[in-house]
Amino acid sequence: MALNVLWYYAIAFIIIWVVALLFKDRLKIDIEGPIIMRRTKRLRDFIDSVAMKSPRSWRLIMNIGILVSFFFMILVVYLILSTLSSTFTNPQLSLVLPGVDIPGSPVLIPLGYGIIGLMTVLVVHEFGHGIIARIEGVKIDSIGVLLLAVLPGAFVEPNEEDVQNSERIQKLRIYAAGSIFNLILAAISFVIVMFITLMIIGSIFIGVPGFVIPGTHLETPTLGQNITGPIFPTFHNGGVQIYSVVPGSPAYGKLPQGTIVQSINGVDTTTLSNAEVVFSQLKIGENITLQTTSGNYTIKTIANPDNSSKGYIGIRAMQQEFVNNNVAKTVGTQIPWFIYSLQQLFFWIFLLNFSVGIFNLLPAKPLDGGLLLEELLGYKLSESVVRKIVTPLSYFLILLIAFVIIYSLARGIQLSL
Repeated sequence: MALNVLWYYAIAFIIIWVVALLFKDRLKIDIEGPIIMRRTKRLRDFIDSVAMKSPRSWRLIMNIGILVSFFFMILVVYLILSTLSSTFTNPQLSLVLPGVDIPGSPVLIPLGYGIIGLMTVLVVHEFGHGIIARIEGVKIDSIGVLLLAVLPGAFVEPNEEDVQNSERIQKLRIYAAGSIFNLILAAISFVIVMFITLMIIGSIFIGVPGFVIPGTHLETPTLGQNITGPIFPTFHNGGVQIYSVVPGSPAYGKLPQGTIVQSINGVDTTTLSNAEVVFSQLKIGENITLQTTSGNYTIKTIANPDNSSKGYIGIRAMQQEFVNNNVAKTVGTQIPWFIYSLQQLFFWIFLLNFSVGIFNLLPAKPLDGGLLLEELLGYKLSESVVRKIVTPLSYFLILLIAFVIIYSLARGIQLSL
């Protein structure tokens, strides 16, 4: 699957860039390095209308947002530095590309959800800067859409001279806006995910006993029976399904994607939590037997790219769900699966907006966090002193992150060979 997705990326890249180069003038696009941009002024009225609906409220939100930004700035630096000691055994940073299972990466972002999620990250981030810039009296030179290689996004270009002539508090609001808008979207998405999970899919501690869904015959269980179930139980577990096999791993070429694992070494794995416990206890060089719906498989473990003290076979698994019969008879199966897909979509929108939002607050220029720190220090220090602090700090953090990512990738590839 990973190789197939990379081929899709490669084909899309070739087609997009051939069209862009051949019809650059006709399509009115600009090419800057790996970025294709199409500028327009049409959306400026939209940004103005959003900004001017309640400037006072936006300023209040961003005043709080400045404090939130510096909180996450400190937090993200602490998290990076606190994990340095485990970098060589359990790297926490890695490259991610939707649909591609990168060796050494602790997470695989689904292709469709990932691209949509990244689009929301870029669009919300840029429009956040634009909205707050207009509130602070900064003109917008242009707005547009872009492609970073093949990944879609958007951009807003505030007038740089207006920004530099703004007061420090105004610049702090503008610089913090992108990440704060990402975090706001992340919070909204998290609420939606929790609502769908608690009401339909996942489990809660106490439900609403004996409540009938209007227009149906579905009724929640009594309180005593509803201790570990969702309010409106729609799905039941059917095992753990393999949705990705890491290229070069012990399971690669042996365990097909879509396989449902029912037990490992005789230990029941019909729930994902049980499977995670078993995987966490694997030893390096151990032969394990997976009992699946398509037969039994024996695989020898290797060192885990994310934790060299643990065993690893190279699969990513998810809970296999089935629609309950009473639900299927009442509303069919398409509606429950549509709701389940919405839950997954908003989960990735939440995770990507939260992750990118706080990463962008890292105090390293040209990230927004570096600009924020520069303006904050400028209240008390001269420009030359601020530069002597921010510039080496930026180089240190960027080189540190680059080293961890490259090491994680190289280590994952080496362990998969």
